[in-house]
Amino acid sequence: MDQGERATRPYGRVHGEPLPGGHHPDDHLCDDQSPDDQPPGGHLCDGHLPGGHLPDDQPPGVDLPGPPRSPPRTLLLAQLCNSVGDGAFYVTSALYFTGVVGLSAGQVGAGLAVAWAVGSTAGVALGTLADRRGPRGTSVLLALVTAAAVAAFLLIGSFPAFLAAATLYASAQSGLAAARQALLAGLVAPEARTAVLARLQAVLNAGLAVGAALGGLALYAGTRGAYLAVLALDAGGFLLCALLLGRLPAPAPLPAVPGRGGSGTAVLRDRPYVVLALLNALLLLRMPVLSLALPLWIAQRTAAPGWTVSALFVLNTTAVTLFQVRAARSVTDLDSAAGAVRGAGAVLFAACAVFAATALPGLGAGTAVTVLVLGSVLLVVAEMRHSAGAWQLGLGLAPADRVGQYQGFYGAGVPVARTLGPLVVTTLLVGGGPAGWLLLGGVFALAAAATGPAVRWAARTRPRPEGPPAVSSAAGRP
Repeated sequence: MDQGERATRPYGRVHGEPLPGGHHPDDHLCDDQSPDDQPPGGHLCDGHLPGGHLPDDQPPGVDLPGPPRSPPRTLLLAQLCNSVGDGAFYVTSALYFTGVVGLSAGQVGAGLAVAWAVGSTAGVALGTLADRRGPRGTSVLLALVTAAAVAAFLLIGSFPAFLAAATLYASAQSGLAAARQALLAGLVAPEARTAVLARLQAVLNAGLAVGAALGGLALYAGTRGAYLAVLALDAGGFLLCALLLGRLPAPAPLPAVPGRGGSGTAVLRDRPYVVLALLNALLLLRMPVLSLALPLWIAQRTAAPGWTVSALFVLNTTAVTLFQVRAARSVTDLDSAAGAVRGAGAVLFAACAVFAATALPGLGAGTAVTVLVLGSVLLVVAEMRHSAGAWQLGLGLAPADRVGQYQGFYGAGVPVARTLGPLVVTTLLVGGGPAGWLLLGGVFALAAAATGPAVRWAARTRPRPEGPPAVSSAAGRP
């Protein structure tokens, strides 16, 4: 399950190949690197920023109070803190809003659709704020706002209050995702970003699994106090996240590059990047497959027992936790990222075809479970490869002075999947049957195949780096 898997819950939720010089990306997570082990462009684990810069206000040779600063490890810990609370909230929120607050399912669904529609727009504006004011301070602020929005759910008692809190939550979450990506881009060398993002994804899934178990205890208790404790846990997780992000070194805000148009709308004028974002949004329609489409499909169209849904969820979460880093190792530049996305599309088509086969007449329960497991393995492999490729493309093609704005736009595909994905997949799969699965798989394959040409188009529009030509793939680097 990736960060986008939040789409199907009330609040959905963000290298083995050596680097130049023979270094390994995993080495960037160490605290005791020698100078020869540092990535090109500066330190990652000693408080220096890429390019050799010191954090703001830190004189050379002077250590600031607190533990040693390792940006990747701090980012991992911050991710873990908020993902545990999120996991508990995801499994309890629907029952809290309907059973404790007293909202109808229709009110919850409509409120979330409005909230994420607003949030997707706010993400671009808040990403631009991160570019101009600095990603660390913006990330801390938005983590605090998210904590306040979750805490507000403790107090709501009507639909208008729910809508206000949900809109604040969705806006803060969309902006936080963009600001954190910009923060990572400012602290981690480009060659190591995909490896660090893969670790963040693995930690995210581990935290969600732990949180889901805690949420299960709240469901077992079934009391108002248990639900409120989950909300307090989630709010506290974002407070800890803000504290940790605030201890990171602060990349200096970058000045806008003249001649790129309005500061808040430049991404909309970058046509190849817009096309890539749209293709990525189509591929993100895979998100509701596991936790919405498959449960309905299993119940209505197969002979598999009900517990299969839970087993497939555990399989997915465990696989991402264990293998996401390995799946991202070969993604090191634009060409390998485009290849990963293209391959993911083909595997998604195969997964859809396998799921369609479970509706064949005469398929017994045991055989249906086996086929569903095979399809789920293909689905999670595609998820991990698509995630790795999308990370590299989204960051690698964003101008250095507008990473936040570009990530806010690129990440808008997740809110789109949150609002439209469930309707699309349930209409296609539950209503269309096996043919719907094949149609959805075809959409995935075509969107993935179109990604390569779009990447080459985008690469041609980026300024070429000065100096000797770098060794790179055909797709080039921004």
